[in-house]
Amino acid sequence: PITFLERTKDIYPNYEALIYKNRSYTWREVYDRSILFASSLEKNGIKPGDTVSIMAANTPELFEAHYSVPMTGAILNTINTRLDSKTVSYILKHADTKALIVDRQFSSVVKKALADLGKKILIIDIIDKQADLKDAEKIGDYEYESFLNKGDKNYIWKRPKDEWQAISLNYTSGTTGNPKGVVYHHRGSYLMSTGSAVAWNMPNRLNFLYTVPMFHCNGWCYPWTLAMLHARVICIRNIKAKEIFDLIDQHKITHFGGAPIILNLLASAPKNEQKVLKHKVYVLTAAAPPPSIIFKKMKNLGFEVMHVYGLTETYGHILQCAWNNKWEGLNEDEKADISSRQGVRYPNTEE
Repeated sequence: PITFLERTKDIYPNYEALIYKNRSYTWREVYDRSILFASSLEKNGIKPGDTVSIMAANTPELFEAHYSVPMTGAILNTINTRLDSKTVSYILKHADTKALIVDRQFSSVVKKALADLGKKILIIDIIDKQADLKDAEKIGDYEYESFLNKGDKNYIWKRPKDEWQAISLNYTSGTTGNPKGVVYHHRGSYLMSTGSAVAWNMPNRLNFLYTVPMFHCNGWCYPWTLAMLHARVICIRNIKAKEIFDLIDQHKITHFGGAPIILNLLASAPKNEQKVLKHKVYVLTAAAPPPSIIFKKMKNLGFEVMHVYGLTETYGHILQCAWNNKWEGLNEDEKADISSRQGVRYPNTEE
């Protein structure tokens, strides 16, 4: 998957790739920043096979980590930002984390988790100057940008020796007992990326709003898919209906994903927060299907929703509702009912 970024930065070096409020980076800049951060990680002792954890909101730093960490041969572990300190501590221990990147919004939880860890690890703070986090505590040895700038721009990233080599480590949620660790490899991430593009009919240079938490199955593996498609990636820190509608309008968003709760948030938003869509917006929703009425409401607002299903163990969604043209003649209630189903296997999955 790292080659997706390398290819795109050469084809579209000046194409605006990553946008977060007043910050934006081209694909060339995303690549260069990832190289610098990877180099700095290696200078600080990170080696192939090590685990680098990150607990962050959907900001550019988390997107970049999907490249910079694997560039060293290390394994990226994205931690659910909704977990308590005891669970975070368990994950850090179980993953044998060697370095932790943490957004200061979560510093209090992480500080408690580190107290139970029993060993010192490298800590890198993310300071989001566009978020209201004045009271957030500094806990890191370094700040993300200063750490990045210590890297070597001529660093040669480490191509995996084998396609089955680990690229990331994710932990299940909502399970009994402790979270279960799931290892993703380069092959699986590559297949998920290419399969998603086909299943959702994703075109090149689409505008993607990152409402799916990137800690969740590596954001459904879209940090890699979106580089493959030379997309524009718009980050959103806090999920609010008005902000989603505003960003759709401002950046001409064509695609985004989210759990059914996101659909309900948009469909039930006050009229003064909703905006009339000037173009069709494609939405992927996962987990338990939303009620059929939500599909009708979203369609009336101008969204086209496809329901998918998957697990942490399957790199995110691998089953979809593949629409059949013969269903076009059904009434709206029947269409909505079918839309809430899935079961057709994604392309690039194997026996």
